[in-house]
Amino acid sequence: MAERHLTIVGAGLAGALLGILLRRRGWRVDLYEKRGDPRVQGYGGGRSINLALAERGRHALRQADADEAVMAHAIMMRGRMVHVGDAPPRLQRYGRDDSEVIWSVHRGDLNIVLLDLAEAAGARLHFDRGLDRVDFDARTARFLDPRDGDAHEVAFEALVGADGAGSALRAAMTRVTPLGEQVDFLDHGYKELEIPPTADGGFRIEPNALHIWPRGHYMCIALPNDERTFTVTLFLPHHADPGTGPAFDQLPDVAAARAFFEREFPSALALIPAFDRDWAANPVGQLATLTLDRWHLDRRAVLLGDAAHAMVPFHGQGMNCAFEDCVALAQHLDAHADLADAFAAFEAERKPNAAAIQHMALENYHEMRDRVDDADYLLQRELELALQTRHPARFVPHYAMVTFMRMPYREALERSEIQRMLLSQATDGIDTLDAVDWAGLDAAIHARLPPLEPESR
Repeated sequence: MAERHLTIVGAGLAGALLGILLRRRGWRVDLYEKRGDPRVQGYGGGRSINLALAERGRHALRQADADEAVMAHAIMMRGRMVHVGDAPPRLQRYGRDDSEVIWSVHRGDLNIVLLDLAEAAGARLHFDRGLDRVDFDARTARFLDPRDGDAHEVAFEALVGADGAGSALRAAMTRVTPLGEQVDFLDHGYKELEIPPTADGGFRIEPNALHIWPRGHYMCIALPNDERTFTVTLFLPHHADPGTGPAFDQLPDVAAARAFFEREFPSALALIPAFDRDWAANPVGQLATLTLDRWHLDRRAVLLGDAAHAMVPFHGQGMNCAFEDCVALAQHLDAHADLADAFAAFEAERKPNAAAIQHMALENYHEMRDRVDDADYLLQRELELALQTRHPARFVPHYAMVTFMRMPYREALERSEIQRMLLSQATDGIDTLDAVDWAGLDAAIHARLPPLEPESR
C-alpha cells in the first residue's frame, strides 16, 4: 500500500507532537511553520504564558517517547503559593502528596525539544512558510515566505490545522463552508514580566510552586523556569469599570504601572529588577474562548488544539488538551481507512470534551483571583480531601480529576458539578469539619456519585 501523507499547518507544540506520532505509525509528514526555526534564531517571548504540564500531556508525550526529553526542562509545582497582604506566603497543595503535582515548562524549550524529535523521526520541517490560500478541489496549498514574499505551491492529501487560535487553515476552510466560529473575548488581558535568578544563580522564591497574588478582580502569578527565572503574568481588565478596580487603560506608561505594582503587588515588584524594561517591551495579550460547530472538511482538512478550541489559560489545560487531541487523532487514523471517517470520529470524541474544559478554565479564573484566600473555599477544599480519603472510589477533588487523571473532561465536569453542590450544602453555616453531618453526606455521595471506572482512577 502506498505511504499515506498528511500536511500539518503549524509546527508549534501540537503540530510537532502530531508529526512524531504519525511518523511512528508510518505516515509521511510535512510540517509548515510561518515563523523561522526557533532552534536557529531563538524563541520570541512576550506573549507566551508559561505552560503547566499535567498527566494528560505527559501521557501524550510518553506515546511519542518524548517525556524524558521534555521533563529535563520541567520544574515541579506542588501547589499554589498564595501571597496575601503582609502574611507569609501559604502553600495550597494541588494534590495529596508529591505524586500529584504539575510541571512548569517554557513554551520555547518544549517546542524546540519536540521539533528535534519530529525531525529525528523523519518529519520534514519547512520554516518561514505561512499558509496563504488553499484550493481544496485541486488539493493544493500556497505558502508564502514572510521574508521575501516568495510563494511555494504544494500538493496535499489532507491538511491538519495545528496553527493556533488565529489559524490560517481555519480561515481557508471557512471560505468553503461555514464552521460556526464564535470567539468570546475575556474582558481581561495579560502582561508578562520576569523574576531573574539570584546573584549566585538560584531561585529568588520557592521554585516548586505556582505563586499567586490574588486581588479579587485581578491577579499576578509566577511560574518557575529551569534557568532559575520565574515568568510573572499580570491578569488585569483591559478597561476600567466602576467597582472592579484598576485596568490596563489606566496604566498608560511605565511610571503608572510601577506605581500600581508598588501599591498592589509590592512583594512581587521587589523581585523584578527589570520591571521598567519588561513592562515597556512586552505587549498586553488578549484572552479568548474559541468554539466551532465543525472541526473538519470531509477528508480534506481537520483542525485541532487552539485552532479548533482555544481557551483561557486558567486551568493550565490548553496544551494538555491539544496533546490529547494529537493522540486521539492518531488513534482514529489507525482505526479508519477513510480520512473523512477518521476526522469525523475524532471530532465527535473531542468536541464535547473541549467544550467542558473551556467551561472549567473560565470557572478556574474566578477561583484563582477571588477565592483562594476565602475561608469558605478553604473549608470546602479541606472537606474535598477528607471525602477523597473517605470515598476513594467515588469522590475525587475537581482539580485531581482534571489534572492528575485522564478521565474525559466532560465526565470530570459532570461529577464536579455534583460534588460542588454537595460541598456547598455540607459546609453551609459551619466553620469547621467537626460540624459536618457525615452520615448524611456519606449517603448523598453514594446516591449521587457512581463508582469511578478503574481506568479513570
